Parts: sequence; C-alpha cells; structure tokens
Amino acid sequence: ALGLDRRGSLAVEAAMAVPVLAVLLLGGVEVTRFVLLNQKLERTSATVADLVSRSEKIFAAELPTLFVAAGFTFDPFDLAGDGRVIVSSIYKTSGTPPRVIWQRAFGAGGGTSAFGTQGVDAILPDGLVVRDGENVIVSETFFDFVPLFAGDVVGLLEARRLSTFSVMRPRFGPLTVLH
Repeated sequence: ALGLDRRGSLAVEAAMAVPVLAVLLLGGVEVTRFVLLNQKLERTSATVADLVSRSEKIFAAELPTLFVAAGFTFDPFDLAGDGRVIVSSIYKTSGTPPRVIWQRAFGAGGGTSAFGTQGVDAILPDGLVVRDGENVIVSETFFDFVPLFAGDVVGLLEARRLSTFSVMRPRFGPLTVLH
C-alpha cells in the first residue's frame, strides 16, 4: 500500500535535483566570469604596454588618459576601484643589471610590481633578457577576484588576487625619460 503510492514523488525528486541544478547554474556563471576576467586582465596589460611602447616620447601628463583607456578595456569590471595597473620602463646600460627607470600606477586595488620599484635593479622572469642599451616597457594588471555567489561555500572558486603582465620593446627608441 505505502510502496505503491506514487503521490508526492515529483516533489521528492525536485527537492533532490534543485540544489544540484542550482550549484551547476551558479558555478557556470562564476566560471564564465572568472574566465572573462582573466581575458580582460591579459588584454588590458597588453593594451597598456602597446600604447606606451608606440610613443616616441612619453609624457607624465599622458599617462592618466592612457589609464582611463585601460579602464574601458577592462569593462565591465572596475579597474579604478578594484584593480591596479602598473607600467614600468626597464633599461640596461653596459655592465650594469637592468633597472626600473620609471614607474607609474593606476587603480585603488592591491598589487605591487613583480619587476621591482622605480630606481632599483629589475627582477626579470626567466627567459626575459634585456641586453645592453635595450629598453622594455612592462605593464602589469592586478584584480582582486571575489565570487558573486558564495564561491567559498560552494567550493567552486575562491577569492584571490589575479595578475598578469605584458612586455614590449619601444618602437621608436628607448623610453627612458618620462617628460
């Protein structure tokens, strides 16, 4: 009698399936957002390095405009409030290690340059060689990722600082002086 009664079985099945489906849906949204954010980080870093390296001379007064452009590249995420862009010029003179000649930053988010600070010897990643008399422009982009849908509870993604960098050589000669 009780085993033959089928009333309410849909409600029981739904009660078991809805949490699984909700986790899949919310997890899909978070993973998509995480991938988009990583693509925006890479594109913003490459764009800033490219725009600076295209200049014949770089003016300190131009950099805020360039950083605003970086914010548009980073849209729909808030680069000014939650992220940070650091652009550096690294130059090597004969017989000395490469140095960070000048450096400027934009954004209220966290993150310090992995290449060092202005006026000190540059910390270069493996494979990046700056020869005597050469100059490179490095753009680093940081963003503090926080999941929208309780990622720590669900265990799909956790809050973390994401970062990337791009390195380009100036096209029209060294950019060692910030005018």
